[in-house]
Amino acid sequence: MNSSSEVYKFQVYLLPPMFSIEMCVALVGNLFALWLLVTRERQNWHTGVVFSCNLVICDVLYVLTFPLLIVYYAKDKHWTFGDAACKIERFLFNCNLYVSIFFIMCISLNRYIAIVYPFFTRSYVRPKHAKIASVLTWFVVIIASSPVFKFAGTELKGNTTLCVSCHDENLQHSHFKYKLFLMVVGCMIPLVVTFASYLGVIWTILKNKNITALEKRKVALMVALVCILYATSFVPYHVLQSYHEYLKMVKQRKSFVYNSYQVSKGLTTLNMCLHPLLYMAVFDSIRTVCCGKSSDD
Repeated sequence: MNSSSEVYKFQVYLLPPMFSIEMCVALVGNLFALWLLVTRERQNWHTGVVFSCNLVICDVLYVLTFPLLIVYYAKDKHWTFGDAACKIERFLFNCNLYVSIFFIMCISLNRYIAIVYPFFTRSYVRPKHAKIASVLTWFVVIIASSPVFKFAGTELKGNTTLCVSCHDENLQHSHFKYKLFLMVVGCMIPLVVTFASYLGVIWTILKNKNITALEKRKVALMVALVCILYATSFVPYHVLQSYHEYLKMVKQRKSFVYNSYQVSKGLTTLNMCLHPLLYMAVFDSIRTVCCGKSSDD
């Protein structure tokens, strides 16, 4: 068996079961969060809930494309859904990934402002501001993801139709630059902003003895979850993707890098399964349902 065949077998054995499990967990978790938004959080739409609602909607939309991916990899990477569906799936993947990163950044900034500047928050920060920020975030992510329609598409390889991120060799250099742009603007800058926000929050909590135990637990949950997301999903995916695209551009192929990149794609979609844990730090109702009523409430 040659190395190319081994790489393909690695994907078709790993990704279908991984995507199947993630689809079930993400769908149940996010539909549960959506139900809480509609039934129990209707009277409590503060800024954090507005940002979380956007995450829920984005996750539910993208998880509906998982059956296409599961069938694709289960059929030895043979795409039977057409070129347009391939482009749409890649576009929705980008939207889900960067909407997740940017709204996690928004939630982190919102928590920072609420804890570090509580009087300013109570006087001036309203849900309408979060709604405006949400619209701007969606606009930026959609514009940044739109080049996918140019790069992505189907590619014939023997009797197999592949769905690839760049279907034209003449666009390889432009595609590599685009991926670097996404890594810097879509991952690294939000990473810096998010963790700077949490450093400010942690510093304030250490100095202020009046912050409740519940608020401290919320912050601890959010910091831990965001660290896990960046360490397992966001950073490895972007680094491995950029390196893989560079190797393609210089006509080199390393099976270990490609296999690691495929694993990182599965871990990237894991973020949808972890978002319901993030909502526990934002929704009062989800903590009540899952953990019982807190004595701090």
